[in-house]
This record gives sequence, structure tokens and C-alpha cells, in this order.
Amino acid sequence: AIGIEFAYFYNSFGTKVTVVEMMPNILPVEDKEISKLLESNFKKNGIEILTDTKVENVTAGKNDVTIVVSNKDGKKSLKAEIALNAIGVQGNIENIGLETLGIKVEKGWIIVDDFGKTNVDGIYAIGDVAGPPWLAHVASKEGIVCVENIAGKKPQPIDWDNIPGCTYCQPQVASVGLTEEKAITAGYQIKVGRFPFSASGKARAIGETDGLVKLIFDTKYGELLGAHILGSEATEMLAELNVAKSLEATGESIFGTMHAHPTLSEAIMEAAENAYGHSIHI
Repeated sequence: AIGIEFAYFYNSFGTKVTVVEMMPNILPVEDKEISKLLESNFKKNGIEILTDTKVENVTAGKNDVTIVVSNKDGKKSLKAEIALNAIGVQGNIENIGLETLGIKVEKGWIIVDDFGKTNVDGIYAIGDVAGPPWLAHVASKEGIVCVENIAGKKPQPIDWDNIPGCTYCQPQVASVGLTEEKAITAGYQIKVGRFPFSASGKARAIGETDGLVKLIFDTKYGELLGAHILGSEATEMLAELNVAKSLEATGESIFGTMHAHPTLSEAIMEAAENAYGHSIHI
């Protein structure tokens, strides 16, 4: 996501940008449909996208960088002034004495329990050093849960199935829960509802009609399994769905709740209606 954010940032200032992604989609952890829509938007705005493409070699010259990439069409060289390597985050845990204390480390991060406690009494770890997902709001919540547990407050552990993810490009991407593909793989029978920003009165009024709200529900119980948004203010809209998922809300409870008009958030209600065949605006 960091690479996509910088791609948008530099492109918006007129820089020629090429995104090289080894996976089939530019946002591999996001819902495939949402990622493809963002890719289409980026291409429309002049960003070159190379998916299913591996970086073979990077050579820094005096004034430029040469990147050799390969895909099904073979190898080719790209030249640029700057190459941004945005392939992940790793906690800084080297040379801080973990081995001396006997603290367990695996795959480059410190092993902790649900409350941030390591295998050594009195030593706790939160944030990037404690492993994925490497997000600021996750680290903040980990810190609160950790300290409250130390203080004897008996906090609820973090619900790792309800972690919001946000990509700050334009249009924005925001999601929580299962993608459509993962829900099917997990064995759920699902209902999927969609509502395009192009059908939203508020989105049309502010000139931001690129986008989609996509909601995934369990057919058996109606529970919200995943929510995915592409569009203006998607990262702000997500909070409602985060709460809904944490409360195991159903599609009927979402579209049965009156949403103010005109707002971007009513697209959430509309998407839920669409999943249940009740939509009247698309």
C-alpha cells in the first residue's frame, strides 16, 4: 500500500510513474475487484502498471536508476531518476540484546501473547517489532491493551479479524474483514452487494464518482463478513462498517438503519440493500 500511495502522490505532481508489482494485483491484500478498479483509475491518470512482474536487478547510476524486470513477455529494462523499494516493513530488533535475555524471535519479529507479553517475565513488545499487521492504529491499540493488562484492568484482546486497512491514494481504498475470494475459500455461502459512487448523489455533487462500496455477507446468518470501499473519503466511511462487523451486524440491520441524505455513507446502506435484492436506486 505504501508504494501505491507514493505512486499516486508523485503522479499528482506530474511525475511519470511506473508501478512494478510481483503479484497479479497492485493491492494484493485487498479484494481483487477493488484492486482492479484502482488499477484502471491509475492507468487512466497516466500511471504505468506492471503486475505479475518481478524485479531482477537494480543498478544505481550517477543520475538515474536502471531496473531490470521480467514477466511472461520476457525481460526489459526501465530507467528512472528514482526507484522506491516498498515491499514491506520489518521491526528493528537487531543488536538490542534479545538473545542475551532469551526472548523468542521468529521470522524477524518478537513472539508475544494476546497482551504483548514475551516469554520473559516483565518484558513486553508492541508495534512493528511484534509482527504484522504493521499499522499505526494496530500498534496504538496493542499499547493500550498491553498497559491495561499490566495494570490489572483485564482488557479484551485485539480482534485480529476486525482490523481496518486504509490506502491513502485517490480514490482511497478502505477495507475490513474477508475479501470475496477469502470468504469463499473459508467455506461461506455469501451474498455480495455493490453500490457505485456514480449512483451516489453526494459523490456526483462533489465530482468524485469513481468508486464502489462492496459488502460481503454470510448467507446463513446474514452476518457482515467483509467490507471494501474504493472512493472519495473511503477511509472515513469505513468506521461504520468496522463497528458493524465487531457487533456481528447483519445486512438487514445495516440497510434497516436510516442513513442521512445526501451523504457518501448512504452508499453503505445501498450496497447492503443490493445484496438482499432491495436496492431501488441502481
